[in-house]
Amino acid sequence: MTEHVNISTHNACVDFPIFDAKSRSMKKAFLGKAGGAIGRNSSDVVVVEALKDITMTLKEGDRVGLVGHNGAGKSTLLRLLSGIYEPTRGSATIRGRVAPVFDLGVGMDPEISGYENIIIRGLFLGQTRKQMLAKMDEIADFTELGDYLDMPLRTYSTGMRVRIAMGVVTSIDPEILLLDEGIGAVDAEFMKKARVRLQKLVERSGILVFASHSNEFLAQLCNSAMWIDHGQIRMQGDIEDVVRAYEGDDAAEHVRHVIKEMERENTL
Repeated sequence: MTEHVNISTHNACVDFPIFDAKSRSMKKAFLGKAGGAIGRNSSDVVVVEALKDITMTLKEGDRVGLVGHNGAGKSTLLRLLSGIYEPTRGSATIRGRVAPVFDLGVGMDPEISGYENIIIRGLFLGQTRKQMLAKMDEIADFTELGDYLDMPLRTYSTGMRVRIAMGVVTSIDPEILLLDEGIGAVDAEFMKKARVRLQKLVERSGILVFASHSNEFLAQLCNSAMWIDHGQIRMQGDIEDVVRAYEGDDAAEHVRHVIKEMERENTL
């Protein structure tokens, strides 16, 4: 891991212009999907302010969990940090090799086999074919899919596809890991196994930014949290404190319990 890995944003804003915003209902429909606030830019074009004045500094070892309701801006922030979106105003500087994992199904082809999809998914995440071939047996064992890996992906259930995606994602060595929710369409026993691999993946990565609705996952994978609300950072700091402010005492108590349980397991 290189020492230069870091993320720095200063008053970063991301605006989405709406060029045909004559009708109020259309604006409402768009706002419902995108979140953020509606305003006008300097060219008098109606815009949705998806992110506003985001200032943050992350260094190697930081594991940040993003909390907030759907449409609050969590996924937009991950896309800003990955370089998919550029700030409309302000700045965002990302140093390090980024592995964005936004949708476990992206980069998979239903017409080809599980084995071939393992390679394609790896290429999508910046790996070489040679690297993926070297990891193939280990990933195949992890998925527990056996002969199904020779079958076209269209014959798979959602849970089986998630197993392949999880196997590939957790085999890489990213400097900056940007992880969006969408993990969970698998049975509990497999999830327990996947969680161990996820934790090891997080340990290998320099920086983690993880958007999730699961406080349990946040407590297990992160060492701090950030509450995103209407495109702005409402609060950042200790996971328990942030979850308490966002969801209340019961949720914070659950986070505390999960952290204590992990500490107990680590000392065994």
